[in-house]
Amino acid sequence: MNAPATTELPVVVIGAGPVGLAAAAHLLDQGIEPLVLEAAPAAGAAVREWAHVRLFSTWGEVVDPAAEKLLAPTGWTRPDPDTYPSGGDWAEQYLQPLADALGDRVRLGTTVTGVSRTGRDRIVDADREQQPFVVHLAHADGREERVLARSVIDASGTWATPGPAGGSGLAALGEHAAGDRITYRVPDLKDPATRARYAGTRTAVIGSGASAFTALAYLADLAKSKDGTGTMGVWILRRGLSGSTFGGGEADQLPARGALGLAAKAAVDEGHADAVTGFRTEAVERDTDGRLILVGEDGRCLDAVDELIVLTGFRPDLSFLNELRLDLDERLQAPAELAPLIDPNQHSCGTVYPHGHRELSHPEPGVYLVGMKSYGRAPTFLAMTGYEQVRSVAAAIAGDLASADRVELVLPETGVCGGAGLFDTSDTRETESGGCCAPTPPLVRLGTPATVGAAAEEAPAGGCCSS
Repeated sequence: MNAPATTELPVVVIGAGPVGLAAAAHLLDQGIEPLVLEAAPAAGAAVREWAHVRLFSTWGEVVDPAAEKLLAPTGWTRPDPDTYPSGGDWAEQYLQPLADALGDRVRLGTTVTGVSRTGRDRIVDADREQQPFVVHLAHADGREERVLARSVIDASGTWATPGPAGGSGLAALGEHAAGDRITYRVPDLKDPATRARYAGTRTAVIGSGASAFTALAYLADLAKSKDGTGTMGVWILRRGLSGSTFGGGEADQLPARGALGLAAKAAVDEGHADAVTGFRTEAVERDTDGRLILVGEDGRCLDAVDELIVLTGFRPDLSFLNELRLDLDERLQAPAELAPLIDPNQHSCGTVYPHGHRELSHPEPGVYLVGMKSYGRAPTFLAMTGYEQVRSVAAAIAGDLASADRVELVLPETGVCGGAGLFDTSDTRETESGGCCAPTPPLVRLGTPATVGAAAEEAPAGGCCSS
């Protein structure tokens, strides 16, 4: 293949989400032609899947400056910066207009299946850095294509690869077989069919972040409605309760984020959900009625539930980058230089240091993982972080290192330590390990904030022994 001069080629941006589209805007601002490749039929596809969820960031924090500059000539009006958009608002009022402004630079229905150097697989050193990137594509109609690029910015996110229910990081035994009763997304309980699915059910929620808080709050609201009588949540935490379990609360500098944790706590306090702590799922079994029984790694069982919502985070899909030389942290699967800044064992999102192209670079020059993809398995990403990342990266690609190195980022504090705590610490009494008929874990009911983790009462025996 006779490749043109690298500088004449576009920069390929993988993903037409908030950060990918912002990357394209910043590249244009630098006089560089972007080519955005999006597998879905519309921009902001992942955001559209949680259209019913309200962001805990305001409009003022989720609009990128370079994108706003690009939108201005189109007559676009920025929404009130102090209000909170839903995912649907963000997609329709900002991401779609931005994609429209980029025009043919955004290709939809185009899946990236591989990225490499022209004529060089991962092993070959000779003249490697002088070769343009080759990006293999699969179109929705089955056609295949390859395009050349001067640089590649992967902003594909992690939405398509959610974490499993299993406490070991692998799917629990029986998890795939129980897929008809499991979702890995916050359900839209305003949708009539979805609402009917969860109304009057006993639903387990596995997870300890903002998504789990949201799901618990939604289930509590359903339980308090006329058509939701009998709805009950079971909140499953792999660790014990602590002062940081419910997030920053009123101390959170993102008030809406703090309110999520308080809503989850209210769901438990008001009896709409029970909390099971120190429980790491080993297996998902069914009783004679087809309901799900969760079995812990220590043999303990939960009473049967009708539905299971798994919100254990996300992980990056790195398969199509396999021919590139990436330097990734062995734990987070994030760029090695960035990983220490975002390690959830050490940091909340408010303590992340400003970072840009240098922390995002790899042994393969010209490749950058940005946005949620750059965080690997770390859960604390905010949109404004991604916007500053791509501003720095675009400047670096343009050769403006002074601007690329001038990274400034101030993030709102959570008000609490974001660390993971002691992995095996549980505030409830441990039961002896055993088989499937071991006692069920205590269900924790919370009273005032001072009693968090202190009050526990035994749940009735049951679970898989009854099947």
